[in-house]
Amino acid sequence: MGRGRVQLKRIENKINQQVTFSKRRSGLLKKAHEISVLCDADVALIIFSNKGKLCEYSTDSSMEKILERYEHYSYTERALYSNEDNPQADWRLEYNKMKAKVESLQKSQRHLMGEQLDSLSIKELQHLEQQLESSLKHIRSRKTQLMVDSISELQKKEKLLLEQNKTLQAKALVQNAAWEQQNKSQYSSAPPHAVISDSVPTPTSRTFRARANGEESPQPQLRLGNTLLPPWMLSHVNG
Repeated sequence: MGRGRVQLKRIENKINQQVTFSKRRSGLLKKAHEISVLCDADVALIIFSNKGKLCEYSTDSSMEKILERYEHYSYTERALYSNEDNPQADWRLEYNKMKAKVESLQKSQRHLMGEQLDSLSIKELQHLEQQLESSLKHIRSRKTQLMVDSISELQKKEKLLLEQNKTLQAKALVQNAAWEQQNKSQYSSAPPHAVISDSVPTPTSRTFRARANGEESPQPQLRLGNTLLPPWMLSHVNG
């Protein structure tokens, strides 16, 4: 006897319902893959279970591109048949379009962060891996370029500081040489100083006693170089 037609109605048994869902989901995904391969069609399949778990399938063009094409096509078709006197309808369509784009971008961002990867197929995971590797390569390249630029800038500053240091040292040497030359010139142009001979007696108690007794104290003598001046010339020199 042949197998009879199965009556389509809601399965009340939770276990049977889960088993049937898993089988039909696998068959549906298989059919979507077959039609995409046999007919070279872009296929996007989205399934939500009764528990809210997402299951999706898309061809190599990725789900985001197919949804974007769908939104563009849907928006164009609706714009052709919409009433031009009702601009509010156009705003609603534009809002739905932007909302779909935002949701798609948020989903892609979560995938790049390593979240909600259970629903992705092997091809989608490989594509995501390639995107991450490419992004990491660009990040490392930019980081290396910034480090090279920073090192080059530091080398330029170091060279400038060395040149400034050399300039300051040269100025200091010139100033020291000028100061020494000035001191030598002043020393060579100075007149000879009068030197009092060491033999000139100093006032002592004996001198004061001689003066008290009416005796003449020895007169101080002045020596210029090797010449001893007489006492009578001392008043002229001191004057």
